[in-house]
Formats: sequence, C-alpha cells, structure tokens
Amino acid sequence: MLEAQEPLPVCTFTGETRKMSETAPFTVSSFYRFVSEKRLMAAKCNECGTEILPPKPMCTNCFSTNLKWIELDGAGKLLSYTIIYVAPEQFQSMAPYTVGIVELQNGLRLPGMIRGVNPEDIKIGMKLKIGFETSTSLQWPAWTRYFFKPA
Repeated sequence: MLEAQEPLPVCTFTGETRKMSETAPFTVSSFYRFVSEKRLMAAKCNECGTEILPPKPMCTNCFSTNLKWIELDGAGKLLSYTIIYVAPEQFQSMAPYTVGIVELQNGLRLPGMIRGVNPEDIKIGMKLKIGFETSTSLQWPAWTRYFFKPA
C-alpha cells in the first residue's frame, strides 16, 4: 500500500482544470476522479485504521470522520465472477464479458470487469491487477472506468 502522492491535475466534469487534493471529500465521485488519474484510492480511518473501499465519509467500524486518502496498488485475486451474456445497452457490444469481485492484497474487495482473458480461462483465485480506461463514458455515469486484467 502506498501513501497518496502529490495530486495530479485533473479535469472535472464541468471542464475546469484543478488539482485533486488530499482533502477531497470521501465520496464515490472523488474515487472516480482519482481513477481518472490512474490511481486506486481508498479511505483510511486515522482513529482505528480501518480501510474503506469504496470510500465513505465516515468509518464503517468506529464512525469517525477523521479519514485520509491512501493509494492501493490494485493487485489481488479473483473471489467470484459471472459471465454476462445479456448486457445493458451500453455494454452490448462487449457481450459476453466477465464481471468479478477481486480481493486486493490488503483484504479490501472491489467489483469490476475482467478483461484480457477468455471467459473459459477464468479461474477463482487467479491473480489480477487493475487497469484504467483512457476515456470517460458518454453516458451516465460519466466517469473514467477501471477494470481487472491478468497479473
């Protein structure tokens, strides 16, 4: 696990350029702004040490609001998955595709698409790492997406 580095410039959804700061609110929107910087970030409670992903504005263990951002390396193992054959409209061109739950090295779990491996070759326990798309979705939610790929 890495401590958050100096923030990088990022374009917000309004088109303005600003810096993502360590005091960014602990919201899913902030999580995806970090994803647009190709950074996987979680909240960590300064009181009890609980790590929270996706981030929330309050510790899920001790209810403290004394949180900080931490950067995760995005490596983990596949816990569960499903193959999607009948997809929502925006994902129909990708079907069939795989969605799984990945347990990161620190024990946090994150769902996501799995790319770069044929569905028949996916195995529970396989090592995966996070990847980031370079563009944002044109439909809601208009966030940069992350995915998992073989490590």
